[in-house]
Amino acid sequence: MKVVVQRVKSASVKVGNHITGAIDQGLLLLVGIHADDTREQLEWMCEKILKLRIFNDEDDKMNLSVSDIEGGILVVSQFTLYGDAKKGTRPSYITAARPEKAEPMYEEMVKYFEIHSKLSIQTGQFGAMMDVSLVNDGPVTLILEK
Repeated sequence: MKVVVQRVKSASVKVGNHITGAIDQGLLLLVGIHADDTREQLEWMCEKILKLRIFNDEDDKMNLSVSDIEGGILVVSQFTLYGDAKKGTRPSYITAARPEKAEPMYEEMVKYFEIHSKLSIQTGQFGAMMDVSLVNDGPVTLILEK
C-alpha cells in the first residue's frame, strides 16, 4: 500500500460537475493499493495516518496529528501510484491491485477512519476520472508505504 499524504488548508474532489468530497484543514490522501496488500497493512497505514504529527502546535513545531487538530481527511483512490516507468515511456500498472480487490480495500480504509476517529471523512469516487483541487499547506507532502 502506498499513500501520498498532503497537509492541506482545503481540498476537494469533483466528478463531472459534482463535488464528491471536500474538506477544510486536514489531510488529502492519494491511495494506491498493491496486488499483495493485506488487511494488516491497511490497519497499520490508517493508524499511522491518524497519529502522524505533521501539524504545527502553538510553538510552530510539527507536533500535532490530524486527530489533534480535528481536521478532515479526503481519501482518493489512485492506482497510478503503482505505475512502473523503468522501461520505455508507457508505465506498467501490473503491481496495482485489480478493482475487485482494490475497491473493497479502499472502502475498508474509509470505514476504518470513520469508525476510529471523529473526523470528517470525505472521498472521491473509486475508478472515476476525478478533478482534485487542493491548497497544500507548507507544502507538507509525505509518501508512506507498507
